[in-house]
Amino acid sequence: MKHSSPRVAILAEGLFAPETAKTAIGALRYAPYPIVAVIDSTRAPSDAAAHVGAGAGAPVVGTLGESLALGADVLLIGTASAGGRIPDAYRPVLAQALAQGVDVWSGLHERVLADPELASAAARGGGRVRELREPPPDLPVGGNRRRREAAKVVLTVGTDAAVGKMTVALEIVAALKRAGQRVAFVATGQTGIAIAGSGIAVDAVVADFIAGAAERMVCEAAERADWLIVEGQGSLMHPGFSGVTLGLLHGSAPDAMVLCHDMRRQQVKGNVFGLPIRRLSECVRIYEDAASWRNPPGSPRARVVAVAINTSSSTNGDLVRATLDGARVETGLPVFDPVRQGESGADGIADAVRGALLG
Repeated sequence: MKHSSPRVAILAEGLFAPETAKTAIGALRYAPYPIVAVIDSTRAPSDAAAHVGAGAGAPVVGTLGESLALGADVLLIGTASAGGRIPDAYRPVLAQALAQGVDVWSGLHERVLADPELASAAARGGGRVRELREPPPDLPVGGNRRRREAAKVVLTVGTDAAVGKMTVALEIVAALKRAGQRVAFVATGQTGIAIAGSGIAVDAVVADFIAGAAERMVCEAAERADWLIVEGQGSLMHPGFSGVTLGLLHGSAPDAMVLCHDMRRQQVKGNVFGLPIRRLSECVRIYEDAASWRNPPGSPRARVVAVAINTSSSTNGDLVRATLDGARVETGLPVFDPVRQGESGADGIADAVRGALLG
């Protein structure tokens, strides 16, 4: 039986860990609908928070059947895989779900119904598939549309890929809402879309239209909100993802940026050449320069107005404080960890954004 609000089970078989379950963690932390279970037989029975630090109270179970008994009517693929392919171990579970009328949400690059067996199971049981990475077919080239002038755009940008840009964006959204502001979260990746219910996964868009996709989302969101917080993707310093990052930067045309960094990251993620992470001050300059390329001469520059550092890898309070303090000295900017520091950290970033853009 379908519920008015989805009741979601997250499929994370064998991979329910901080390094491999980014989508699962995002949904557990921020989804507005109930997560009734996480499926991972290698970690069941247990509580989700014991493995990823989020989702306290959500049980980890071993089978799809157990999650259905808890009321699940949607199965969300909660992990990423090499090349964006559906793991072979997941296919029987997906087939079982679709054959029983359970909807499947997938943010992988491989389309679920491209697998004949999964398509057959869906046809038999009526389970529907929501492809979170499927872009709309009619995207324009960017640079041809202006948003409502009074709306302010803030983009999260990164020293590297997978450093917490979506998390920081959602924490800023929550902080601005606490301050009574009209704010919209602009989701640009599969996990953000799963949480928000709408958006465009810009890494699945043909390169010519990435800026146009960002421009469309921002202009549409500007009609319903005064603050638009855009979820960043990739990093200008990552040789594999910089094209997506630049298209999003120019298409969203931010008024301000928040630089996101993971304190444990020493080298660019997954890069075989061992490229080091650049200094925060250098990253600030790179992003501000790149943002200026789309503006006519004499236009106001989009500035990095705060730094958000993910310190979750350390339990050493002295080291964490030294890391945050060092970043403040190096950049001259407000620096917070909006997860470790809770509302005070997120409010600090939001205050920096408002102070920079409102004076």
